[in-house]
Amino acid sequence: MELNENLLAGPPPTLLPDHQEAREMIETGYKAADVAARFPAYSAAWATLADDYFAKGHAVTSYAFARTGYHRGLDQLRRAGWKGHGPIPWEHEPNRGFLRCLNALARAAQAIGEKDEAERCNQFLRDSSPAAADALAS
Repeated sequence: MELNENLLAGPPPTLLPDHQEAREMIETGYKAADVAARFPAYSAAWATLADDYFAKGHAVTSYAFARTGYHRGLDQLRRAGWKGHGPIPWEHEPNRGFLRCLNALARAAQAIGEKDEAERCNQFLRDSSPAAADALAS
């Protein structure tokens, strides 16, 4: 430990690795379901599915997709050194899939009457990335 290290600063930001092939598939118009099937750890595909199904009025299906992407994202965060708290910056594009899943999970939980879960997810999102909470609120 360095003597000038700020012990009150909290953990460093967690930056997930890029999944270039999966990202490019989404960007070039592949169906999110096909991308999720080929790259099940890619949270952005699950977030897209959750958003699409929520927009169609299928809150339970959206909840299931969001929860899958959320858990796959937690696995990746832990592998990247995350210890259960600390910043997950929205500004780092590979983090956005997880953060979008967390937002989608909060939204779907609220829609199906899971108010406590929705509140926990919203607080987790705000604690992890205020920028994500603001961006996804609009």
